[in-house]
Amino acid sequence: METLQALAQIQSFTAIGIGLIIGLGALGACIGVAIMCSSFLEGAARQPELMPQLQAKVFLLLGLIDASFIIGVGLAMLFAFGNPLTAAVLQAAAK
Repeated sequence: METLQALAQIQSFTAIGIGLIIGLGALGACIGVAIMCSSFLEGAARQPELMPQLQAKVFLLLGLIDASFIIGVGLAMLFAFGNPLTAAVLQAAAK
């Protein structure tokens, strides 16, 4: 019974952690993209001749911001489907 309670507790804490990773990662990525795009529009309005150079940098940074969020989603999926903590509890219970 102790093992089942430990597994249930690990899975519940893991679910909360996954929600925080994905939710806060999405929030941060959205805020970062919004701030960067608003700065790009302000810069393009001030100096339209620099727009092609700024646009290339904006697209590069958009990819980097989205990549950090996707890495967070990948880590969350690792814990969702292959949680190493549950294996440790099962190994301890087998001993």
